[in-house]
Amino acid sequence: MPTSLADYRSKRDFEKTEEPSGSRKVRTAPYPRFVIQKHDATRLHYDLRLEHDGVFKSWAVTKGPSLNPKDKRLAVEVEDHPLDYGDFEGTIPKGEYGGGTVMVWDRGYWLPEGDEDIDKALAKGELKFVLAGEKLKGSYVLVRMKGDRYGGKRNNWLLIKHRDDWASDDGDAALREDRSIASGRTMEQIANGTGKAPAPFMLGGSKKAFDADAVWHSVAKARQRDAETSAKPARKTPVVGKRSPSATTAATASGTTAKAPRKAAATAIKRAAPAKKAVKSPLKKSGATRSAPARKAATKR
Repeated sequence: MPTSLADYRSKRDFEKTEEPSGSRKVRTAPYPRFVIQKHDATRLHYDLRLEHDGVFKSWAVTKGPSLNPKDKRLAVEVEDHPLDYGDFEGTIPKGEYGGGTVMVWDRGYWLPEGDEDIDKALAKGELKFVLAGEKLKGSYVLVRMKGDRYGGKRNNWLLIKHRDDWASDDGDAALREDRSIASGRTMEQIANGTGKAPAPFMLGGSKKAFDADAVWHSVAKARQRDAETSAKPARKTPVVGKRSPSATTAATASGTTAKAPRKAAATAIKRAAPAKKAVKSPLKKSGATRSAPARKAATKR
């Protein structure tokens, strides 16, 4: 278990919650992966997660990522998350820690630009990277801000799109593609527990990531829930990771099922190039492609 997950684990009681602890088997991949989860919590935001050193480095992007290089989107750094968290799509009950609906909004592969060392870039406060996702493609930068303008202790960054073939003056164009990349569902369908279950991207040995009606109970109301349970007849509650024989095997929004990691990487990078344009994929165009040893060093798995 990576030591950087200590903060994540300290906020959760895994005897009370079905959230991932980091113990589930995660499939290998030829490139580091990224996931963006749309999270309708107290405030709607988009959680950007970059795979590095065996965990997801994570930022909450308050207004969502923009395609317009003129936009500077606030990205609040949060605790590292386990890699199996990247497949979750479902509901955390309102009033509990992180309560709200979670959608796997985008996912794919990423690399730092050139041969930049990820740890040094994060320490310096400027990480330039390239995404090859279904919705987001091309070059971005995360820049750490000096202090918290709101007077708190948050570690604030800015997420900015670089000017390239995947930039657009319509910054919110990608945000209007508002269906899950893992299940094709809307936020309403996910909240209601209907439609297809999400297809896995991080997890190995499974045809689906979680049940369509997956619910996570966080630690905030564990004691209250226990008291209510002891006072009332027991009732069945859907939990993450429990297989249902009747659940439909999920496909991605593009209509493809989960592929072998190397084939999936090739497919994602190939799709990243705009149609009818002789443009290299975002990973290749940035010079971010790496040899197998370099890719292994980048993920540090």
